[in-house]
Amino acid sequence: QVQLVESGGGLVQAGGSLRLSCAASGSIFSINAMGWYRQAPEKQRELVATITDGGITDYVNSVKGRFTISKDTAKNAVYLQMNSLKPEDTAVYYCNAQKVVPRTVVAKGYLDFWGQGTQVTVSS
Repeated sequence: QVQLVESGGGLVQAGGSLRLSCAASGSIFSINAMGWYRQAPEKQRELVATITDGGITDYVNSVKGRFTISKDTAKNAVYLQMNSLKPEDTAVYYCNAQKVVPRTVVAKGYLDFWGQGTQVTVSS
């Protein structure tokens, strides 16, 4: 099992910045990617940003140029720097880790682990 603990959410005015942190612990070997998802009220959870163990990043179009995902391998942590925040960024943000497992165990070849979520509220 992998445990993920997020921190850094809060209330900020539009145009402001926040930095989310996610610390991973437990059976963290074979984690090949981590990322951030968000879920706004009455909306589906969406991918915000991901980073692979090789450092390759990807972002949803709506946050490109404003958000930056990074990781600290020594601390088993991933971060999301959010700048120029907009009211539409308001959501609960969840940390995600994908752990490679044998396809004989799980057909898709990996397991998803989730943090408890941290609220980000951007006021206009």
